[in-house]
Amino acid sequence: MKALVAEYTVFNEPDLAPEGAAMLKTLSESFERCGYEVLSPESGDFSEELKRLSPLCDVGLVIAPDDLLGRFTKIVEDNTRSLGCGSLNIAVCSNKRRTGDILTMHGVPVPRELDSGMRIIKKVKGVDGQNMRLSDGIAGEDEFGQEYIEGEHISVSLVGSRVVGDTCNSYSGRPPLLLALNRQYIERTEDGHYMYLGGETPVEHPRADEITDVAVKALNILGCQGYTGIDVVVADKIYVVDVNPRPTTSLVGIASVMEEEIADILVESSKGNVPAEVHLKGRVSFSTKGEVKRL
Repeated sequence: MKALVAEYTVFNEPDLAPEGAAMLKTLSESFERCGYEVLSPESGDFSEELKRLSPLCDVGLVIAPDDLLGRFTKIVEDNTRSLGCGSLNIAVCSNKRRTGDILTMHGVPVPRELDSGMRIIKKVKGVDGQNMRLSDGIAGEDEFGQEYIEGEHISVSLVGSRVVGDTCNSYSGRPPLLLALNRQYIERTEDGHYMYLGGETPVEHPRADEITDVAVKALNILGCQGYTGIDVVVADKIYVVDVNPRPTTSLVGIASVMEEEIADILVESSKGNVPAEVHLKGRVSFSTKGEVKRL
């Protein structure tokens, strides 16, 4: 059996490459432990590498910035069993303004969009909070503003079952699997810019059920499949601030404390066989460079 594990930033975006390399290593090693030969793109045109490698593989998974992920995933969908979110759903999630509008329409709390005053300004399409800042300045052409919500930054790592796509016959109706709640380490610089520094997992939280319910609702509304990271701010309500339809850096920490193999979970979930739970032992912190420390 062969598995395609394709990570875009390793060769293409130096600033994000350490995070990408950490996720690539974690996933590749898990697939190898599950008996797969792992193939990954090398330097060169990423799309052409996907077209070359995906027909050779039994399963495939792409990790890339959200604005590129949809078209890369479509290549994999056309050539093998994709283990990730559907390309059309990715296209929706890659637009943060559109995602917020859809979630609001369905009753999921999202920070209000604001055109002026002190607010969070961020890219309509971006990753890891690129150039996200607290400011009363003018938003750029590809940016928009949202109200600032003071609270805890938590991410929810879920695996969604098969809903649509080339393997829709595998639909089972099983609910998404909760892998873990993760605390995010986020720093705000003096000029108001935000930096994501990693986090810790798993996190026990007094509002865990409420957080999970909101995250699962967001995943279901957007039709996300496979590994999905939902970022929330815990305040008077649970506000969804970002939906990542792909593996996130939290995976590196979760895999280090999880008894199950993430590769097996992703493959089985693509067939509708989502497990009811996973078993985590201990707690770790993880950095954007892939460093994991026991807590």
